[in-house]
Amino acid sequence: MSETRRRERIGARKTTTRVTHKADAWAAHHRQSAVDSLNRLLGQPVRAGLTMLMLGIALALPALLYIALANVGQLSDQWSGSHQMSAYLKPGAREAAVTPLAESWRQRADVAAVQVVSPDQGLQEFAQATGLGALVTGISPNPLPWTLLVTPAEIVIKDGRLASLRADLAQETLVEEVRLDFGWVQRLQQIMLLGQRVALGLASLLALGMLLAIGNTLRLAIENRRDEILVVKLVGGTDAFVRRPFLYMGLWYGLGGGLVALLLVLVGVMLIDGPVAALAAAYESQFRLQGLGFSGVLVLVSVALLVGWLGAWLAVGRHLRDIQPQ
Repeated sequence: MSETRRRERIGARKTTTRVTHKADAWAAHHRQSAVDSLNRLLGQPVRAGLTMLMLGIALALPALLYIALANVGQLSDQWSGSHQMSAYLKPGAREAAVTPLAESWRQRADVAAVQVVSPDQGLQEFAQATGLGALVTGISPNPLPWTLLVTPAEIVIKDGRLASLRADLAQETLVEEVRLDFGWVQRLQQIMLLGQRVALGLASLLALGMLLAIGNTLRLAIENRRDEILVVKLVGGTDAFVRRPFLYMGLWYGLGGGLVALLLVLVGVMLIDGPVAALAAAYESQFRLQGLGFSGVLVLVSVALLVGWLGAWLAVGRHLRDIQPQ
């Protein structure tokens, strides 16, 4: 019995040793393939650099378009945040009638706030906004009507009942017109949606172009190592063993292209950040241009690595089938 147990322990140790040896050999070949493929790229810097530059430009274009859409979306959210309505009263309305109307609207559950703007206040604000103070103050009589600026309650905005509230307020006898300047924001959002789909389509086309570029680059690398591949296959090397260095080469191309894209995006954002900040300051806005951010950087580099690996996999799989020892 003891002899049987001893043999079982020896067999288990041998099995564990074989498994560990295979795992070590597998990891060692991965390290060797990664280092060897990197050294080969460094050995031909011009070709590798041009390929990475092309990949970087292809990645940077949709990334810059995404940044533009994200910043326009940020502006759209700021502009559409209040959903304020402007109720213009009929000419000849008196303050004695305007004040009770504003107070009655403040009591409504679907109204958060009401601000009364007299004709004189409106004319003064217009003069300050346009810089035509001397010209505007000479206008007589004042052509502006009484205006009530109505801020809808949050529940009205969430439920999408802005049009209903606007129609209800417009039924008041003193009201000439209730304007909700939100239609252009909705049109802007539709344009942004179209832009997002265009960006997605552009990114897909550029990704396809990257796959073809990496595939063509690795096809040349495979042809240059054709004799080496034949020898490896003659001595029993598997397709996975042969494919591994080229997959790492695709990953290095993808990583290089991703870093080039990040650099191009950073330069592009830096070039327009100053003019955008000056434009925002001119309009007394707190808007600041937003870049990719940490998550965006991760996505961009991950996409670059994925495209590099996938392009290498497709190219190597296709050409390895044509390289068979006779």
